[in-house]
Amino acid sequence: MKKTPYIKQQLHELLYQALETERGGIKIYQTALSCVQNKDLKTEWQEYLEQTRSHEQQLLTVFEQLSLEPDTMTPGREVVAHIGASLVAAMEMAKAKGDAAAAQLVAGECVVLAETKDHLNWELIGHLAQHGQGDDTAALKTAFDAVEQEEDHHLYHTKGFLRELWLESLGLPAVLPPPEEVKKVESAIGAARAENARDDMLKSAP
Repeated sequence: MKKTPYIKQQLHELLYQALETERGGIKIYQTALSCVQNKDLKTEWQEYLEQTRSHEQQLLTVFEQLSLEPDTMTPGREVVAHIGASLVAAMEMAKAKGDAAAAQLVAGECVVLAETKDHLNWELIGHLAQHGQGDDTAALKTAFDAVEQEEDHHLYHTKGFLRELWLESLGLPAVLPPPEEVKKVESAIGAARAENARDDMLKSAP
């Protein structure tokens, strides 16, 4: 497969945003854990918090290999930081209202929003590592390979928990833990199949 030279400045921008996303993600998970009520989801998020810390370290290794300054602020990175802080503030606002179930839903939505950006960052890093022609691709591939499966897990499993918790709040039958968790989903295709299987799981529930 022919590889394409990439724009190094824009790769650096992506990496700055990715690092800020991980750092903001640590704060988001810490706050989300103060809102969570479901025991299975709490266990998941505790694991995701530790993995997010590990992903930050993976990126810091890339920064060292590419001779980038980790604290450099770009306009795009400022936006990412603002969004992350806003998600934390949203959870704190929901928690202050005193409705624990509602705060848990808000926390789930904030995690899904944050992980959607996080997942996109790593998807782009992985794509460039595979298709880009340049000196940085080896470092990018090593980092991507280390986190890809965990990033898929974070996004698709939290989306599953959020969907089922919302259904439960609406008074409808819910599958908890969600099908994504039961079937150990780690891809978009797997997530779609798991969601399609939820009706059968409800029928077979005791």
